[in-house]
Amino acid sequence: MTIRAEIAAARVKWRSLTFYEKFEHAVVLILTVLIAIVVAAAVWNLLLRILYSIFAEESLDPTEHAVFQTIFGMIFTVIIALEFNRSLVVMGEHHASIVHVRTVVLLAMLAILRKLIILDLASTDGGKLLGLSVAMLALGVIYWLVGEQDRRLAFSRLREAFDTERIEKD
Repeated sequence: MTIRAEIAAARVKWRSLTFYEKFEHAVVLILTVLIAIVVAAAVWNLLLRILYSIFAEESLDPTEHAVFQTIFGMIFTVIIALEFNRSLVVMGEHHASIVHVRTVVLLAMLAILRKLIILDLASTDGGKLLGLSVAMLALGVIYWLVGEQDRRLAFSRLREAFDTERIEKD
């Protein structure tokens, strides 16, 4: 599909939206642009920090635990922002009017995982580690339950379509 055809199709879809749906899509577009700017700035900052540490200070030792945690934490922050941005883009493309629960839960799981990865276990008390672990387990269960519900709905829709098709043939 050419760019002109895509723009024409988008205009047709835009006209059919309600005022509030247009508002939602405008907000999603603005947020997508803002997050893209933040991601670009974060990647640039990460690149500059790593290059500066390698060439100027010559003190970047990735085998050192604290350095690895810092670098990996920054990289994981960018990954979380990219996933958030991708979920907004998908929401805008599919014209969904709500943010999917699974996406929000996945982002929360990624944030907790980032925290667990950069956590210094030597100086962290057991209560905090237990709390993060329980939160991760609870989010995992929620993610599974929502996925299971989505699979059941998809199966019931498929079965309903099959039954409708079979009735029409008879």
